[in-house]
Formats: sequence, C-alpha cells, structure tokens
Amino acid sequence: MNNDYLLSKRILLVDDEQELLDMVVSILGEAGFCQIATAKTVKEALDLADSFQPELAILDVMLPDGDGFSLMEKLKGEYPVLFLTACGEDDDKFKGFGLGADDYIVKPFLPKELLFRIRAILRRSYKDENPLVKLHGSQIDFSRAEVIKNGEHIPLTAKEHDLLSALYRNAGRIVTIDTLCEAAWGDNPFGYENSLMAHIRRIREKIELNPSQPVSLVTIKGLGYKLIVEGR
Repeated sequence: MNNDYLLSKRILLVDDEQELLDMVVSILGEAGFCQIATAKTVKEALDLADSFQPELAILDVMLPDGDGFSLMEKLKGEYPVLFLTACGEDDDKFKGFGLGADDYIVKPFLPKELLFRIRAILRRSYKDENPLVKLHGSQIDFSRAEVIKNGEHIPLTAKEHDLLSALYRNAGRIVTIDTLCEAAWGDNPFGYENSLMAHIRRIREKIELNPSQPVSLVTIKGLGYKLIVEGR
C-alpha cells in the first residue's frame, strides 16, 4: 500500500482539551494527513461521525458528557479506534481492548509513537485501496466493481459494491443486518431488511458457484452475514 493512500484516510479526533487537539492536528498535518475532524464531546463526535464518515477514530476516555468507552460502542465498530488518554490504569486498558479498540496510548506520548501506531492501524484495517479479493470459485475486483467467475466478468451494482465492501472490511466476522443496511442506504436504514435480502441473493448469484448452497457469503441466523475470504 502506498503512503499517499494512508494519508487520505479521514481521522476523527475526540478530546475535551483544545491544546491537545491542536497538538495532535499539527502532528498529523505535518505528517501529511489531510482529512482531520475534531470534537470535544460525545454528542459532537456522534454528530460529526454521521457527516464526516471517519475511517479512524482517536478517542479520549474522559469526556464532559460521557466517556470514550460508551462513545466507541455508539460508533458501532464501523472503523478502527485508538484510545489516546491519561487513563493509564490496567483496568482502563483492558476495558478498551475488551470493547475492540485497536490500540491504547497513555498521555504523555511521543509524536513519532502516535504516528507509528496510527499507520499500523490503517495498514491492518485498509490493506489495499482496490483489492482483488479471492473467494471460493470467484474473485471480487473492487476497483472495477465486478466479479470474476469462470472467466466471466460480472458487473456489480452500486449497492452490491457497498454491501460487499462492508462485508470485506469485516471479512471472517459477522456483519449485522443493521450495519449492512446502513452501509447501503445511509442514515435511515430501517425498513430495508427485505431489500437487503434481495441484494444478498443477487450477490450470491454472482459470487457463488452454487448460490443455493453458499460458502463465501454465509448467513448467520438471527444476526447477519459473514464473508469468507480465502487466505485469511
């Protein structure tokens, strides 16, 4: 992955100390990161997340109207999270990692360490800008929005591309029905469950060798779906 791709990632920074916000924004800006949004409260962060659509969140634990742990849960795990906080007790770290945080840095910190951790998270989370994803019997080319199966190139619709992208970002893990509906239909995903099922059926027709017995896009009954990628 080239460095320019990492630098294009949208980063949401949440901390109630303006001095800290200014310092981290400066560190990121000097390193070349060009899309940074800041918030001082849980409410501001949630409002920003809807419009800014971050690809990495850097959160403090102690916030005026709540805490970073509850904020992380409200962000629904849609993108990686790094805690940057003065709360250095083991219990705090265990709680952060237990909730699924990707990393935890205790203040004060070295700018080089922060940048190293951020780049490491982004490399793990976004392994390739336009990956060619190998499934059982087919491949997904996200750059061309198509599936390659039996030598045939099968185009994906925009919604199919959105759904497969969300599934691939969480390859091997369950993606809930609500998360998939939000990925395809935005801020008001309610009532799209039947549409989602229809799109899943059409996606299976494109990626599966036997759509009636799927092995790449599997249903997790009562929860959602899981994409099985070969080699992962």
